[in-house]
Amino acid sequence: MTPRGATLGFLQLLLWYLPSATRGGNILVYPVDGSHWLNMNILLKELHRGGHAISVVRSSSSWYIAEEAPHYTSITVPVAAASNFEDPEYMASFLERSLEIWTRQRSVGSFVALQKELISLLDEAHRASAEMARLVLENRELVGRLRASNFDVMLTDPGFAGGVVVGKYLGLPMVFNVRWITNGEGHFAIAPSPLSYVPTLGSLVSDKMSFGNKLKNILHYGISLYIDHVTVRPIYRSLCEDFIDPAANIYSLIQGADLWLMRVDFVFEFPRPTMPNVVYIGGFQCRPSNPLTSELEAFVQSSGDHGVVIMSLGTLLGSLLPEMSEMVAAAFARLPQKVVWRHLGPKPSALGNNTLIVDWLPQNDLLGHPKTRAFVTHGGTNGIYEAIYHGVPVLGLPLIFDQFDNMVRLEARGVAKVLDVTQLDVDTFTDALRELLDEEKLYKVNMMKMSRLHHDQPLKPMDRAVFWTEFVMRHKGASHLCTESYKMPWYSYHSVDVMLVMLSVVVFLLLVFYMCCKVLFRLVTGKGKLKQN
Repeated sequence: MTPRGATLGFLQLLLWYLPSATRGGNILVYPVDGSHWLNMNILLKELHRGGHAISVVRSSSSWYIAEEAPHYTSITVPVAAASNFEDPEYMASFLERSLEIWTRQRSVGSFVALQKELISLLDEAHRASAEMARLVLENRELVGRLRASNFDVMLTDPGFAGGVVVGKYLGLPMVFNVRWITNGEGHFAIAPSPLSYVPTLGSLVSDKMSFGNKLKNILHYGISLYIDHVTVRPIYRSLCEDFIDPAANIYSLIQGADLWLMRVDFVFEFPRPTMPNVVYIGGFQCRPSNPLTSELEAFVQSSGDHGVVIMSLGTLLGSLLPEMSEMVAAAFARLPQKVVWRHLGPKPSALGNNTLIVDWLPQNDLLGHPKTRAFVTHGGTNGIYEAIYHGVPVLGLPLIFDQFDNMVRLEARGVAKVLDVTQLDVDTFTDALRELLDEEKLYKVNMMKMSRLHHDQPLKPMDRAVFWTEFVMRHKGASHLCTESYKMPWYSYHSVDVMLVMLSVVVFLLLVFYMCCKVLFRLVTGKGKLKQN
């Protein structure tokens, strides 16, 4: 290549990567608050760096979605009260009630009580989501502004489906940042999901199921259908009837999305059937670690060869019940390792000199530190992928929602130990940590292998997320990737109508054959009688 050609090539690459007004699009974002917002916000920052203008619809009661930010313009919707999913205090009380129910007695009654608590929580959250969407759509001035903005795409999270209705009403191509939908895992809405080897949310089984596990899987699938048909669809029904179509339901609107940015990597998730409009971006929020503050770095370095254990229970759940926190503190005090523990609430009296309690910690930077030996976590998706990214084995203390299923997947890979928080004592917790830290047990080796597989991709997950979002913007949708199966009635989807017709034909032919045989038999027996006579 000539120097002039090399210069031109370099300039072309530079122009491609530099944000420009001609390449920049206009994106409307309708997020879900809480931990879902944390990873959505990371994607928005990357899209903004690519030159796109971003508008974020938020409620006036939002705890996490800031009204002012350098990378987006907010559209604040006045609401009367915060959704329970937006309120850390409500979530803490929900956790406390759930733990109390499960601690009292392990029985069918306790299981039913826990399901009632969960359905009640979902009911309130979906009602808040539907009400906010109605406030948006009934505000004619706001709707006029949204239409005049000429958005290229709607980016939303279908965990709570208010944004799905708003996007459909505005006629925008729809991109989901998704793992969970209104009643369970996202794949179940659009891809074949055989219950013989695809675990459902809450089943706590792997893809290698015994007969009993299959029964359990089917039970939890039935619970998800109940939540969909009895709880979720009725909440959004009037919204769909008033603004979309009297025949529409929220589940079919979700199924009609152009593109699913699925927060899944099959290094972590069990293999399963999928569809062409599903793009896998598991771990897209992960990044190399940054240096720690001088104080935190000094504490970490003081651990010597023993290293550091990190503990965090995520965004919404800052601490365990006081008696559980005392037990955890006593177990940490037995370790030769130093411990950095994000803990909110009263300081445990059993706290050892090796443990540093903080209100907030740079989780990704600590997980990426060479002295970090283990990660104690509730099992939230964001933290799990950061642990995989940096190759840190996990001690799981799942508490609510998908955290139990997440830990089943890590345990199946041999990279995690999982404990039941309602059955914990100091010895159990200490023994589990020592086993996890024991190099002969291969937890670290297995996690490093998992990390190498996660990193060995032709494109980074974030690059896939940005490319496919821009793809939908460029082509005004991605209908060529979307199946029409969700528009089919259930009997047609499962070919019940075809099988009934084929069965009818077979039965008819058998009847004809039977009648013919009967006539022939009579003719033959009749002639025999005539000869005898």
